[in-house]
Amino acid sequence: MLTRIDHIGIACFDLDKTVEFYRATYGFEVFHSEVNEEQGVREAMLKINDTGDGGASYLQLLEPTREDSTVAKWLAKNGEGVHHIAFGTADVDGVAADVRSKGVRVLYPEPRVGSMGSRITFLHPKDCGGVLTELVTAAKSDEEH
Repeated sequence: MLTRIDHIGIACFDLDKTVEFYRATYGFEVFHSEVNEEQGVREAMLKINDTGDGGASYLQLLEPTREDSTVAKWLAKNGEGVHHIAFGTADVDGVAADVRSKGVRVLYPEPRVGSMGSRITFLHPKDCGGVLTELVTAAKSDEEH
């Protein structure tokens, strides 16, 4: 079951400049930042609000760190803007299996590690109305360990 919009991924050429825009314009601050070597991106998560299921909603700003990354290729084709939408779930494996059984292509055979230690997988945009869709199970907080 999907429980929230976990984040909206926004591809950008200059992460620092884009973070400053969201800070100056909307007052959003960076909650978490990291470099994901596997995906070839530097990212910043801007927390928008907490949600009723213990999660939160974020904007995820993504800057490619290498030209062969998926985000770099997407930026070259589309320019800056919304890259994907991510839905939160307590069971990324179960939701992925469910949507796969309905004919939606799941891009990873098994979920991978995503931002902030989450477990993620993506759904093919051609099967989701042209929208790259991510499924996310947030990592457990320190209080839940």
